[in-house]
Amino acid sequence: MATTRIMPLHIGKGRTESQAVSDIIDYVSNPQKTDNGRLVTGFACDSRVADAEFLLSKREYISTTGRVRGADDVLAYHGLLEYAVLEEKAAAATTRHNELSAQIKAAETRMAEIAVLRTHIINYVKTREVYAAYRKAGYSKKFLAEHEADILLHKAAKQAFDDLGIKKLPTVKSLQAEYATLLEGKKKDYAEYRRSREEMRELLAAKANVDRLMGYGEERQNDREKEQGQDR
Repeated sequence: MATTRIMPLHIGKGRTESQAVSDIIDYVSNPQKTDNGRLVTGFACDSRVADAEFLLSKREYISTTGRVRGADDVLAYHGLLEYAVLEEKAAAATTRHNELSAQIKAAETRMAEIAVLRTHIINYVKTREVYAAYRKAGYSKKFLAEHEADILLHKAAKQAFDDLGIKKLPTVKSLQAEYATLLEGKKKDYAEYRRSREEMRELLAAKANVDRLMGYGEERQNDREKEQGQDR
């Protein structure tokens, strides 16, 4: 509700401030226009008491600044005062969403590494005796031809260990335990990730609406153009 009221809404003739705000909110939250209220949302504002919150914010603004504009007074001070909070929350939600995304990707990468490493360890152990016999036979071509598949698996495993810089092989059991821990953490992170994604989208959409209505985007674009002009 707060972000949809950021526009120059005036009291009008024959109405008090309270009546004006209530009439405006009743009009835009009409059940026939908002799918019985399902499309009415708010940020730091409860739509059921939005009119009271507007008037309270207006009184706080006057008390703090001493500014009273008179007959053309604009009612929508609430949204203006809340913009900094909205901007901060949108930035925080985006940061948290990105953090969770990075955590999930890191877990997935490690889980993939564990799966590959586990396969190499199993292959290494299964082919160790064959490879030892191959070495004992002086790397005989005849022995290689007879046991080529096992020898290739053993070499691939050793190469993988060298690439990963592994000096002491972990046990399959320890890898399975680590994988289970990562999987559990990923599930928890993903549940929060979905919630954070929705929160981020809602806040960014609300901020985009405010920027559009108040012209903040144009102001910032003009500031960037001025800065670029000064740098030339």
